[in-house]
Amino acid sequence: MRRKIISLIALLTALSVPLLVAASDITDKLTSAGGKAGYSTAAGESGILFTIGLVINSALSVLGVIFLVLIVYGGYVWMTAGGDEAKVEKAKQTFGRAVIGLVIVLCAYAIADFVVPSIYCASNPDAADCSSELVKI
Repeated sequence: MRRKIISLIALLTALSVPLLVAASDITDKLTSAGGKAGYSTAAGESGILFTIGLVINSALSVLGVIFLVLIVYGGYVWMTAGGDEAKVEKAKQTFGRAVIGLVIVLCAYAIADFVVPSIYCASNPDAADCSSELVKI
């Protein structure tokens, strides 16, 4: 019964945290790029830029929550191992896999953060935000 309650709490937390997390950096960049490209970016509009930003932010938020849950689970398994080497090894593998997943999530964010401005600057090379030599290809 206790495992079911813990599982339910973990599931509810995993489903509700992305709604609370305001990861708006990518959405702001997409909105800025869309506005400069001539698209309407009015608040509350459900255009393609808003949708793409919302999908990216939601996916990255969910993956971050999964990482946190895996770290807590690995710690719980390790602390309750009671000297059982198999459980300790399982906890270490959980930690390792969680860190690999976090690296993948951070790389996905970095790629999205690079690709969005690069696409904008490729389509609008004369824009003010594209004057940096780091942005130009």
